Amino acid sequence: MTNAIVVEGLVKRFGTVVALDGIDFEVPAGTVFGLLGPNGAGKTTAVRVLSTILRPDGGRAEVLGHDVARDPRSVRAVIGLAGQFAAVDPNLTGAENLRLIAKLVHLRRGDVAPRAEELLERFGLARAGGRPVRTYSGGMRRRLDLAAALVHRPPVLFLDEPTTGLDLQGRSELWEMIRTLVADGTTVLLTTQYLEEADRLADRVAVVDGGTVIANDTPEALKTELGSTVIEVGLPDEAAAVRAYDLLARDFAGAAEREGATVRLKSHDGTHALMDVLRAFDADGLDPATLTVREPSLDDVFLRLTGRHAEPAPGPESLEAGVA
Repeated sequence: MTNAIVVEGLVKRFGTVVALDGIDFEVPAGTVFGLLGPNGAGKTTAVRVLSTILRPDGGRAEVLGHDVARDPRSVRAVIGLAGQFAAVDPNLTGAENLRLIAKLVHLRRGDVAPRAEELLERFGLARAGGRPVRTYSGGMRRRLDLAAALVHRPPVLFLDEPTTGLDLQGRSELWEMIRTLVADGTTVLLTTQYLEEADRLADRVAVVDGGTVIANDTPEALKTELGSTVIEVGLPDEAAAVRAYDLLARDFAGAAEREGATVRLKSHDGTHALMDVLRAFDADGLDPATLTVREPSLDDVFLRLTGRHAEPAPGPESLEAGVA
C-alpha cells in the first residue's frame, strides 16, 4: 500500500524546548492514523510541521511525495486542515464562509457557489447556510470547519483535536463523516484527546511522549499487549490499596499497578487471575469496595506507556509556545 505521509527523524525546537525529537511514522493512503499523547507531547507541533505552518529543524517529512520544507506550496495544494478550534468567521453565513474559502484556494469562479452548496448539503447545514455562523451550535461550527477544509477536495486531511468541546452526539456525527471521507479515499491524520475516538476511527495509532514516538501499532495490537482482561479493584483507602498492590506485585510480577485507592491487574487468563486475586485478598483480610472486570482500553495503553491518563486539551496556544 502506498504511503500518503512519510515522517523520518523529524525535529522541531522552540528555543531550548525540543517539541519533536526525531519522530518517525508512515501513513498508508486511504487510512486513518491517530496521534496520541499527553498535553505537550508534540502532537500539534507535528501537524503544524506537516501542514507547512512550521518549518522543521531536522529530519524529513513528505505528503504525497512533496517535501514539507522544500516544496510547501505543493503540500498545501493537496492537504486540508481543521484545527482544535473552528476557524470560520462568525459574522459571515455558512455559505459565505465556504464561498470565501473557495476563492482563497482559487476554485474556478463558476465552481464556487455549487461547491459551497454541495458541502452544506453533505454536512447537514443546507437549511442553516444562510444564517450567520455566530448562531450555530458548537457541533454545527465544527462541521462547517471540516467542510471548509474540504473545499478544494484535498486527498490528505489533518484533523487536530476535531471534536474538542463537542457532546457525544456531535462527536458521533463527526466520526461518521470522517468514515465516509476515508471510504471515498481520503487519508486522515488525527490527533485526539478522546481515546475512544482513536479506538473507533484509527487503523493505526502512534503514541507520542516527550517529542518521541514510544509506540506505533494498531489499536487492537496495543491493547492485546496488556492482556485479554483488566481486573480493577477499588479499596476503601490508599493504605489498603498499597497492601493490595504489594500482594499483586508479589504474585503477578510486572502486571499490577496502583493509582490512588485503585489497583489494576492485566492478565491473559482473566478467570483464573480473578480467582487468585480474590483468594489473596481474602487471605490478607482485604475487603474490596468495588470490583470491575473488563477488556483493555486505549486508556490502559496510554497509562502504561506514559504513566498518566489522557487529559483534556488546553486552550488555544501561540505558535511559539505550541508544543502540544
